[in-house]
Amino acid sequence: MADSRRPVWASPTIFVLLVAMPILEVWVLLQVGRAIGGLPTIAILVLEAVLGAWLMRREGARTITALKQTLRAGRMPTSELSDAVLVLVGGLLLMLPGFVTDVGGFVLLLPWTRPLARRLLDRWAAAKLERQGIAMDLLRARTDPRMTIDGEVIPGHVVDAEESTHARNASTGEGSRRDDGPEPPAISGTVL
Repeated sequence: MADSRRPVWASPTIFVLLVAMPILEVWVLLQVGRAIGGLPTIAILVLEAVLGAWLMRREGARTITALKQTLRAGRMPTSELSDAVLVLVGGLLLMLPGFVTDVGGFVLLLPWTRPLARRLLDRWAAAKLERQGIAMDLLRARTDPRMTIDGEVIPGHVVDAEESTHARNASTGEGSRRDDGPEPPAISGTVL
């Protein structure tokens, strides 16, 4: 049974990409092969795969280092996680034979083009979360260090309104009389 939450366009788009991308890759390979010859075309593909593996390893190590530093600093590693996903997908695209996927892989792997891809990924993820009913402004407020208030935490506990009213009435001898209904919960503890 199909998932009713899946967009109507998702299956046809995936099907077209799975069919169209290999056809496009073969067509581009044939055009390049006709222009420069078969052996140079194969050499370029092998060179791109080796360069892609090296670049993925280097950028992956940088991303992991940045992720660890962000976690040590106690911040939410949103951009670092996005970078990790982009580096993984970019490296995978570079491992596939073909020039079209290599262009996409380089866009995701190169440090000066990845911020654009990260912004697009972030917008897509935010739109998807908002469609699910998750308010992105609240998430940003919780994870943004500029949105926290520095101060001292004072230990205490919340006292139930019923308990608070009964305790006060018992101390004043009023019994269980209520004038205005239940009072809001009280906080007990040391106030500085």
